[in-house]
Amino acid sequence: MKQTKGVSTSDFQFLRELVYNHSAVVLYADKTYLAELYLQPIAELAEFASIADLVSYLRTQPFSSLHSQVIESLVTNETSFFRDTQPFEALKKVVLPELIAKRTIERSLNIWCAACSNGQEPYSIAMLIREHFPMLANWSFKLIASDFSHKVLAKARQGRYNQLEIQRGLPKNFRDRYFQQIDHDWQINDEILQMVEFRQINLVQSWSSLPKSDVIFLRNVLIYFDIPTKKALLKKIKQQLNPDGYLFLGNAETTIHLDTSFERVQFDKAICYRLNN
Repeated sequence: MKQTKGVSTSDFQFLRELVYNHSAVVLYADKTYLAELYLQPIAELAEFASIADLVSYLRTQPFSSLHSQVIESLVTNETSFFRDTQPFEALKKVVLPELIAKRTIERSLNIWCAACSNGQEPYSIAMLIREHFPMLANWSFKLIASDFSHKVLAKARQGRYNQLEIQRGLPKNFRDRYFQQIDHDWQINDEILQMVEFRQINLVQSWSSLPKSDVIFLRNVLIYFDIPTKKALLKKIKQQLNPDGYLFLGNAETTIHLDTSFERVQFDKAICYRLNN
């Protein structure tokens, strides 16, 4: 069997199918290097002589935590504080003021960050709300952040970031106000930490436990799915989003040609989506 950077074509095809079947993420055939990079440490820790031996074991065993660990290692977790900035500006200047004005009677608001990775996105929203909308502290307010990876959720719940992570997008005044330096790391304070409720949710499975959402951040997620999965996901989003709510996608993502239930809305340089009501 031909070997590509230490992983055979057959083994990588098995890994691609494993990832797709349990996360719906499409791992392209030219990403073999990811297996070499991320699975070697897992193989060594589990005391396999090689990645090939690890994959051979996975092929013959029922789904286990080791399968989950392998899948999570092969799925991208790129994120940063206030990533791309424009969606957060739209949230601050337009979306939240509008929704707060509409909900002054019921005083209830729910935001969901799907595929939150290591937590920078929901904590960015939490800091923005604490800074500009302190009145929500007296509302029935939920900021739910989810990911299918137990590993990244554990890091997110801890709220501790290294210097490089802090330097990527976090304004210095927010760092000084909401973080405490511990050795070479930065720990987010309890006030912000307690604003975010983290949940383990696989987007291709049930979301029945989620309350209806006024704002959904599903940014830089659809790009990893094939077209049928994108359509299925947007159909579920349609049911999850309140009629006057807003959906934020990544800069390279859109609902166009996927679901006609959404209309594109632009606030300055930020693009988001609403339901066609």
